[in-house]
Amino acid sequence: MKLYDLSQPLNQEVFFWPYYPPFEVKYIKRKVEHGVNAQYIQTSNHMGTHLDAPRHFVTGGMTIDQIPLDWLYGPGVIVDLREEMDDLAAYTPEMIDSRVEVKKGDIVILHTGWGRFAQFGETPDEERYVHVHPGAHPDMVPWLLEKDVRIWGVDAISTDHPMDLPIGRFLGKGTFGHCDRVRALAEEKFGGPEAVARLFPDEDYQLTHNKLFPHNCMHVENMGGDIAAPELQNQRLTIGIFPWKFKDGEAAFCRAIAFVED
Repeated sequence: MKLYDLSQPLNQEVFFWPYYPPFEVKYIKRKVEHGVNAQYIQTSNHMGTHLDAPRHFVTGGMTIDQIPLDWLYGPGVIVDLREEMDDLAAYTPEMIDSRVEVKKGDIVILHTGWGRFAQFGETPDEERYVHVHPGAHPDMVPWLLEKDVRIWGVDAISTDHPMDLPIGRFLGKGTFGHCDRVRALAEEKFGGPEAVARLFPDEDYQLTHNKLFPHNCMHVENMGGDIAAPELQNQRLTIGIFPWKFKDGEAAFCRAIAFVED
């Protein structure tokens, strides 16, 4: 059995979700003075490789500690979508089905290649990683539900497309105009304002969060690590998603692992 880490490193340098507090860490004891090294951290849940539980968007929804263990480990796929992913790309069920067989109840991991722009990726670029990452086409919602997927993940900062997020709607208005630049790029890519409005309507704001969490279909964001290993691409394998047992947690940092038989 060979194990592959599908997680990004996490420390104070990692990009954090806009408007959320950053990861802070400091030593509160040092061995030279106290005989031990001990650190203190303060952070939001939504940076680094993390699992969102339904409670993140559903009042009274399932929390991290309530997720059944057999949902967190089992058969699944890693889907290599890199050849179709560019700035603001929308991935579709057809892209997935053309590459690998997804069975009911699988854990589905999408490899878009965007992890290379993360803080510790091959070519770190925080604006590209956060502002123009690929995201879900609306057709992903019924497909994931029909496949009875409980957990899926992506190597990007969100499963949702930037035009379904603050990034493409109001991030930076009145300051740097980030969202205006993103919207202009989207209109150029998809065929103008009306095309963007059809593909990303107002009612689809935070699409995968709002429409999947009520059905206990949850996701992992900011995946990475060994996700680009050639032997993992478009393969069926065993996947484990291991958050800490966070009572009442709406999300939690996690270690994601692919298990491959020798």
